[in-house]
Amino acid sequence: MLIGTSTTSVVGCNKAQYTEKELADLKEKNNIKTNDGVLEWITKQEKPFNELVDNKWYYMIYKDNSNNIKISKRINNNPDVNIKLPWSNSWIKVYRWNGEENKSPSLDIDKDGNVIVKE
Repeated sequence: MLIGTSTTSVVGCNKAQYTEKELADLKEKNNIKTNDGVLEWITKQEKPFNELVDNKWYYMIYKDNSNNIKISKRINNNPDVNIKLPWSNSWIKVYRWNGEENKSPSLDIDKDGNVIVKE
């Protein structure tokens, strides 16, 4: 089963601050449900990389220097992660996998720029 979300039709990650209601509504809209859990949409205001270690997988969808959409997957298990992974304005979206590590989904970008979960 393939599940997708557009990288161009949703609110970006760089708004300074959402109200609690705005954030809840946007999370509901932008979370990606998979067979094994939910990829939780994350905003900068949630400061996902400020915790010392949460042992969660993060997916950063971003544009590279050639304007190609790319995906980077990293686990937050390094106490020095703030030094190594500051929030980037090039990120289009950030997702956190809260499920079991061995069931973390594989993501891809289709020809139309949609994030696809390969299950």
